[in-house]
Amino acid sequence: MFRRRKPEDEFAAAVYKRVGEQARESALFEACGIPDTLDGRFDSLALHAALMIDRLRREPDGEALAQAFFDAMFKHLDLTLREIGIQDLGVGRRIKIMAEGLHGRALAYREALNGGPTPLAEVLRRNAYGGRSPEDSEVVARLEAYVRDYVRGLDATARNDLIK
Repeated sequence: MFRRRKPEDEFAAAVYKRVGEQARESALFEACGIPDTLDGRFDSLALHAALMIDRLRREPDGEALAQAFFDAMFKHLDLTLREIGIQDLGVGRRIKIMAEGLHGRALAYREALNGGPTPLAEVLRRNAYGGRSPEDSEVVARLEAYVRDYVRGLDATARNDLIK
């Protein structure tokens, strides 16, 4: 309540809002096959958040921005869990599981995008489908193309335009 807001908090919250909108785009669920379930929506959010955190880290104050983004995201997820009726004692445990899930996915996505041993399509198949790997390789290929385009777009976007 009396905590002094850091300058990056407002920007990071706006970036998080934009990422949340992007993660809910209907094409991800319809064309790319991400299930429109609670788990599928989290996986889509985690994918977009991981890519945005990597992008934010390239700014001069990137670590502070990335942390502020992470904080905004998990503040929102905490509120969301409470709104859907998760009891107070269960919220902390679920947030911890979500944070660990985001971290693991972020590492896997980063490694795959940087030419690691596991192809991006396989990493997406394991992590972006709400625990239900799709049988249709075309939907995974569409998601991979989307991710590569999204990363290129993030790389080409100036800092202040990330909220647009």
